[in-house]
Amino acid sequence: MPEFRYKAFAEAGRLTSGTISADSERQAALKLKELGIYPSELAPEKPPAKKIDPSGLPGLTRELSLLISSGVPVVEALRTSAGESGRGWKWLLDKLAEDVSGGMGLSKALEQYPVFPTFYCRMVASGEASGTLEDVLASLADFLDEDAKTRSRVKSALLYPAFMACVGAVVLVFIFAFVMPRITGIFKDSGQALPITTTILIFISDFFMHYWWLLLGLAIGAGYTLKNWLKKNRLKADGILLKIGILRSLYLSRFTRAFGFLLAGGLPVVKALDLAGPSSGNAAIEEKTNDARRKLQEGADLAQALQAFPPVLVKLMNTGQKSGNLPAAVRKAAVSYEEDFKRKLERSLALLEPAMILMMGVIVGFVVFSVLLPIFEMNQLIK
Repeated sequence: MPEFRYKAFAEAGRLTSGTISADSERQAALKLKELGIYPSELAPEKPPAKKIDPSGLPGLTRELSLLISSGVPVVEALRTSAGESGRGWKWLLDKLAEDVSGGMGLSKALEQYPVFPTFYCRMVASGEASGTLEDVLASLADFLDEDAKTRSRVKSALLYPAFMACVGAVVLVFIFAFVMPRITGIFKDSGQALPITTTILIFISDFFMHYWWLLLGLAIGAGYTLKNWLKKNRLKADGILLKIGILRSLYLSRFTRAFGFLLAGGLPVVKALDLAGPSSGNAAIEEKTNDARRKLQEGADLAQALQAFPPVLVKLMNTGQKSGNLPAAVRKAAVSYEEDFKRKLERSLALLEPAMILMMGVIVGFVVFSVLLPIFEMNQLIK
């Protein structure tokens, strides 16, 4: 039901403000008058101007789990959390509380807002049906925390190389745009034959000075072309990424963590596969899970349906299914892939940092050598 914000006069001319739910502005005004409140301003409540930050979801989920496990009703728990949240989350939690108090289930209310992933809503629905909502919310909070840690680990790992690349680019632009033109001018005026490295350096500097706009246009064009290609060929691009060892471990860890979590929450294998595929963040894995889901619906067993996945993972899942403990087997696979990703990430960083320093050293060394060599030859001629 739409919500309307009002400013009004109450008893003895007292000013008041707030929100009220109604089907229309006219009905909202009538409701207020019935309460002895006479609005001076009445307008539909607008959603927050800024997007709701999804990084607050794990903390909110844990808070709701704590409140509900302490015996607080769902509506009151939502309103209590709203009182401690920023404007975006406060608006959303107030809307959820209003929907739930009107008779809507929490999972159905959550489905209205994109900030809550599909698997989140399905797990909440499972918790509502089984009467274990507080336990499901606690598990969701743990799952979201782990996922956030993995994403943070990836971002932190990329931060230093990105910083080094930016610093290197700025240094090179400064050298070729401001330093080299002054130095190369001296060599040109000398009239002497220049070494090949110095000639190359002068050509690069002149090209950069006179055709920087072409370089900028090529960079923008290449970025735009790559973006369009990735958009149109996401499945192919993600298939290529899946062949890179460190990324394969990352995507499979996300998939197995989500799959094991959903199975432990009581979802059937087919539904868990349907939701875990997109959670991996890789279209190729999502395609494999869709294919596995179709095979399971046609009557294939789990091992046959998952043939497109790594053999070790398939064997683990098959053994777990036969022993009646599939969720635990999948969680073991998730832990294994996460540890493998951490090891490969640390190893890659250990190699990447010196490689970038070496590359910068080679470029700076080439510049210095190209500048000093003709100066040295000029000194030899003078002697």
